[in-house]
Amino acid sequence: MIRIFDIAAKDLMQILRDRKTFLFLLIMPIAFTFLFGFAFGGFSKGVSDPRLPVAIINQDGGDLSLRLVNLLENSEVITITQDAAKTLADYEKLLTKGNLAGILIIPTGYTDALLTGSLPPLSLEANITQTAGTTIQSEILAAANRLTSAVQTALIVGQTSSAFGPAFEQALSAWDNPPIRIESTSAVVQTGPKVSSQVAALAQTSPAMMLQFAIAGLLTCGAVIVNERKTRSLQRLLTTATRRSHILLGHYLAIFVLLFAQFLVLMTFGQLFLKVDYFRQPAATLLVAVASSLCIAALGLLIGVFAKNEEQAIAFSLIPMFLFSGLGGAWTPLEYTSATFQAIGHVTPVAWAMDGFKNITVRLLGFESVLVPCAALAGYAVLFFLLAAWRFRRVSE
Repeated sequence: MIRIFDIAAKDLMQILRDRKTFLFLLIMPIAFTFLFGFAFGGFSKGVSDPRLPVAIINQDGGDLSLRLVNLLENSEVITITQDAAKTLADYEKLLTKGNLAGILIIPTGYTDALLTGSLPPLSLEANITQTAGTTIQSEILAAANRLTSAVQTALIVGQTSSAFGPAFEQALSAWDNPPIRIESTSAVVQTGPKVSSQVAALAQTSPAMMLQFAIAGLLTCGAVIVNERKTRSLQRLLTTATRRSHILLGHYLAIFVLLFAQFLVLMTFGQLFLKVDYFRQPAATLLVAVASSLCIAALGLLIGVFAKNEEQAIAFSLIPMFLFSGLGGAWTPLEYTSATFQAIGHVTPVAWAMDGFKNITVRLLGFESVLVPCAALAGYAVLFFLLAAWRFRRVSE
């Protein structure tokens, strides 16, 4: 048993001398967490308005043109921008840059034309070949038709100028209270507390980068085992009383300790600085960290015994990093993908590890929610370790 700890201590000292260890296990995960966090809005402070920005140039200034603007201001689809200091050319520059989704021009004589019973044209500058343009066009047409219908109704009902105003207001308000209303009923599902979108973004990127670069960091761990065979240290060690199983377990223990320490440091960093609540369920989070470390450490052991040289150790580390991270939801949350892709993604251990961490930090579930992900990770750990043991017996004979 002492020989296992001796081999593990020797490996750790050798691994920690390599600067790439800290680069892949600590520096890169933190840097990429910040990078992806900014990209997905994890550090945004304000609440963004999802409505499409539309500038209005009111050349009419009459009562009915102002009522049209008021209807559009209450829209849940578009948000209105009006600035008397800006010209049409200024707004067109903003439209070209993408700061505006459209420009609506209410022409002179709009109010007079409506009062005479005609349909005055409105001018809209927007790209109607895109979804945003057609959405804006539909919303403006709906508001304009609502106003026109109310004016025409008031002209019919109120024959005098004194009667027009009340009839117009009644007709306009009738749109909010239609005589026939269709209501749909559905079961009310009680939901628990939810995390903010900013925290959810960081709760995705923090464990994702932690797992991705834990796999990438295996190249230094694998290189230790490769160098042991290259320098014939393994052959000399086998001439002693040290068993093959002790050698294998010593290497495995070293990788596990290194990875578990990385998880602890990065989870503490995420808890304190990123406000990702890893320790809301500390026992569950630590169980996921242990299971993930066991799985990735077994993968590192497998890489080390299969690689014949340092170049192969690098390739065998980077290939599963990209493959497992891409399919396992480290780059894009699996819940945003199709059911088929989610099923394929859960062939990888990264998907199960992500499920375990996000069940605690995002879905706010209890300890039992991590049992299945941890069982899957343990299964992968056993599979990788058995393959490594089989390969190690062959290369050490």
